[in-house]
Amino acid sequence: MARTEVLRAFRFALDPTTTQARALTQHAGAARWAYNHAIGVKSAAHQRRRAEIAALVETGMPENKARKAVSTRIPRKPEIQKALNAIKGDPRKHDLDPEVLGLGPHRPCPWWREVATYAFQSAFDDADRAFQNWVDSLRGQRAGRRVGYPRFKRKGRARDAFRLHHTVGKPTIRLDGYRRLQLPRIGSVRLHDSGKRLARLIDRGQAVIQSVTIARGGSRWYASVLCKVQQEVPERPTRAQRARGAVGVDLGVKVLAALSKPLAWGGADLQLVPNAKHGEAAQRRLTRAQRAYARTTRGSKGRAKAARRVGRIQHLTAERRATSLHTLTKRLATTFSTVAVEDLHVKGMTASARGTVERPGRMVRQKAGLNRGVLDASFGEVRRQLTYKALWYGAEIAVCGRWVPSSQTCSACGWQNPRRLTLADRVFMCTPCGLTMDRDLNAAYNIERLAQPVASGRGETLNARGGGVSPTARQGGRQSPAKREDPAPAGPPRRGNPPATLNARKRRAA
Repeated sequence: MARTEVLRAFRFALDPTTTQARALTQHAGAARWAYNHAIGVKSAAHQRRRAEIAALVETGMPENKARKAVSTRIPRKPEIQKALNAIKGDPRKHDLDPEVLGLGPHRPCPWWREVATYAFQSAFDDADRAFQNWVDSLRGQRAGRRVGYPRFKRKGRARDAFRLHHTVGKPTIRLDGYRRLQLPRIGSVRLHDSGKRLARLIDRGQAVIQSVTIARGGSRWYASVLCKVQQEVPERPTRAQRARGAVGVDLGVKVLAALSKPLAWGGADLQLVPNAKHGEAAQRRLTRAQRAYARTTRGSKGRAKAARRVGRIQHLTAERRATSLHTLTKRLATTFSTVAVEDLHVKGMTASARGTVERPGRMVRQKAGLNRGVLDASFGEVRRQLTYKALWYGAEIAVCGRWVPSSQTCSACGWQNPRRLTLADRVFMCTPCGLTMDRDLNAAYNIERLAQPVASGRGETLNARGGGVSPTARQGGRQSPAKREDPAPAGPPRRGNPPATLNARKRRAA
């Protein structure tokens, strides 16, 4: 075992009193106001900067020199906070708006003393990060999909959340026993569940609280306590994990995961882990709740009540889905020494089939239903959880390339089916060797055999955010990378000959 320092979040459901719930809502509103204030200041400065650059370009100055010549810069947190401190109101000195009394400028937030200052500071940090993410995405320095221009958070649309920090030497965020959490300005809030695990880590000196993020989910408030934890990370798999070896995982919609080796699930050893389809199960209730919400009058109490009902259903669905995924990923990481997965491009898999006016799509409704099923299964979340849980429990992650036709290849002889399988083809049949089995199990066997280990300590080499494109595709104006099941190489299909990788593995085994 090697002891290392990691950042871990401990999430607790809260049971606040009515007064505390009102204070939590007030802090969330203050954080939303501070974020919008920072985005407004940044956007105004950005517009002035663009106008100055355009004026210099019109005079004949090259654009790159004009950008360096303008004096307007986008303010960051220190400048925004200093300017706000100079004009914000003080309820102890100003009972009325000073602008009405002719005493000075308008005070934008005379209520600021009622909330913790860290709610403002963390919101300013979030605004800086949002603006920087947009700039990095615009310059091509950020992986993943394109980040849009920062927008204002709207009350009733944005999630109620805020983040509080403290000085570690003089902590104001701490546990009071096992069932209460002390928060600055809010007080001691009761926990719905026990904080014994975190409290014991703190008592042993193995955890130090850094910050806490409070967020509303449905009708509940949750606290995510971020800590620096001295954690023992296994340097290698356990004896039981080595005995089970590697497992290939083929994620799907019909079944959540098809495994190349059985896993204890629901009191039995299964290779096909059933998909609970939490989104589909809650769809009828959610549809009725959303229709009731659409019939309400804007601004009425009935509309607020209907909105809470919709949010509660969505929140419960998300919690149940998260429970299923955490159960699956932890059992995989603790049972096997190597977990092999596919490098799936979920965004490409869930693209709409509408097409364009010139070339309209086909089977749009069916494709939309499939997209909902894929998103409900949360392939990307399974991959994300396996990545860090494998490190915690001594397992290893192996990734099967995005362009490997795992469902088209026979797991016994390596023959590659020249015909592209459709979703209706649930059984794989090999012509040369006569193998007949479930297509998902066949894919799981191929994933276990063809996946390449990911080097620990330097991140994944293949990922959906920064994934490469097809070797034949150009980098600029590129095609969206997506997992496909048709044979990747062009030309006549191979019959009876296993792929080169399988041949090499057989030679090494011999």
